[in-house]
Amino acid sequence: MKPKRTILCVDENEQSLSHCKIMLETRGYRVTAFTRGEDALVRFAAGGIDLVIADMAMPGLDGPQLIAKIKDLSPQTPAILISSKVRIYDHDSRADVFLTKGMYLPADLLERVRQLLVRRRGPKRPLQKPAAAMASHVGAA
Repeated sequence: MKPKRTILCVDENEQSLSHCKIMLETRGYRVTAFTRGEDALVRFAAGGIDLVIADMAMPGLDGPQLIAKIKDLSPQTPAILISSKVRIYDHDSRADVFLTKGMYLPADLLERVRQLLVRRRGPKRPLQKPAAAMASHVGAA
């Protein structure tokens, strides 16, 4: 059985946050949810987060700022930015994916999450040689 991936969800709207959390948990993900960007950043810094989903507009540390700080700490961590505004080009963001609230199906979000986690994991590596065979190659060099 594969270990569960942990997703950090951040949205000041508790109803939206709860909906996202339930949707992801029913698909087998572990979800850590916060309504404030500052709290989410502290949790991210503690480690163990595989992907971040953040709302754009939040008081204090907003979505783009939170994602920028997360990318500074861990550039390979995928991030999805969700906004009720259609125009992302008005904002500078380091998010890997941008989705507009009300313009995507839950299945779209789940597929983006799946794709980003697969990309983060990278291609499957070939099986390594047994340690004894590797040791004989090291000695021969």
